[in-house]
Amino acid sequence: MNTNICINELPTVRAWPVFNTIWRWHFYAGLFCIPFIILLSITGGLYLFKPQVEAVLERQYDHLTVNGPAASASAQVAAALAAVPGGVLNAYQLPISSETAVRVMVGKEAQLMRVYVHPQTLQILKVEEEDGRLMRVLHHLHGELLMDDRGSMVVELAASWAIVMMITGLYLWWPRNATTLAGIVYPRLTRGKHLFWRDLHAVTGFWVALFTLFLLISGLPWAKSWGGMLKEVRHFAAGSEVKQDWTTGKSSELKERREMNTAADQSEHANHAGHSGHSGHGGMVGMSLADNTPIDRLIATVQPLNLAYPVLIAPPSKKSPDWTARSDAQNRPLRVNLVLDSDSGLVKSRKEFADRPLLDRMIGIGVAVHEGQLFGWFNQALGAFTALGLLLVSVSGIVLWWKRRSPDNIGAPKAVPNSPKMALGLVAIIVILGVLLPMLGISLLAVLSLEYTVLRRIPAAARYLGLRTA
Repeated sequence: MNTNICINELPTVRAWPVFNTIWRWHFYAGLFCIPFIILLSITGGLYLFKPQVEAVLERQYDHLTVNGPAASASAQVAAALAAVPGGVLNAYQLPISSETAVRVMVGKEAQLMRVYVHPQTLQILKVEEEDGRLMRVLHHLHGELLMDDRGSMVVELAASWAIVMMITGLYLWWPRNATTLAGIVYPRLTRGKHLFWRDLHAVTGFWVALFTLFLLISGLPWAKSWGGMLKEVRHFAAGSEVKQDWTTGKSSELKERREMNTAADQSEHANHAGHSGHSGHGGMVGMSLADNTPIDRLIATVQPLNLAYPVLIAPPSKKSPDWTARSDAQNRPLRVNLVLDSDSGLVKSRKEFADRPLLDRMIGIGVAVHEGQLFGWFNQALGAFTALGLLLVSVSGIVLWWKRRSPDNIGAPKAVPNSPKMALGLVAIIVILGVLLPMLGISLLAVLSLEYTVLRRIPAAARYLGLRTA
């Protein structure tokens, strides 16, 4: 595309912005994003292999010596609760074999403990805080920088600008008057150092661009700001509260835990206890005194259904007045939710992934791909390829920037003097992105305000940043 062609009817508006304008956007977006891209690529790349890593870390609890019949599930739960004073049953995870330690989730307010119980002897093999597990730490580092909701908003801001970086990068990569694929789909490795690093940056970026954009967009529903606003919009559109299969930020996760770790309404809990023939507990609101014996007959109902691993059976709580069971598989299309009758042990209702609203299914599939679990090893390989590609793009970008910079200039492409106004197409794209990505829009307005009101009026700062002075 010839960027010097003007539209006669609109002499102050270009059909497309000059090359340097796009380059500047790409440069500054990259300068801000690259540290986060490196961190997210490493943590995300490792998290892709969560099933394999956890299988290695927990192998000693999956090959136990068992010499007789297993104790009842209610006895296993009682042993786990005794190991965490003041704790309540959050969920019971169905063991995958008779030689596997039983995992019992014990909650206390917003805290969640994973208790490993020997299925026969009821020996407590390990008590571990859920948020202290390696993959959970990696998950929170990837999504929140271990800074809870504030960290989630920082990651969302970086992801929003990374989307700008990828879109502008594709524009810069787009071949113009090319006669060969060299430097477009494969790098020129023997044409000098500068061309080597330039091609490594541009060509690698091209190969990972689309999947990177998918990963960035599919992660937004989990972010505190973007995901929270999406949920509010859904509430408004539905006219009632919408239950989602994912949390938005750490505070949302902690709220959900408290609901799981708190008894249902006193009257509801009394009814459940009374129906089970244990009315002596009917006046007790604390779940630690609740009747957990229904789990024995509920397991007999759930186990033959062969739901995708892991399968969690949970008691009544503020979140649900009934006993429930669910598949918590990372491959989300395999997930199933059951509502159970504690008296008869029968399934009262069953909700498959296909029964969810279309938006929930789209987000669920996106998250499964994001975590590398939708289509087996190839999904993991594709995610790892993208993570490594982003690291290569980041490193090559740093090298290119370092070569351009000087003591009196940050190395940004210089603004074109007396350039016409930006193209209507670019303005439209900016407005659309600013609306769809509010963190991007707010930060962009802040940056532009700072540039026009302060930085351009300081000659030294303007020269260093490559800005035109006021």
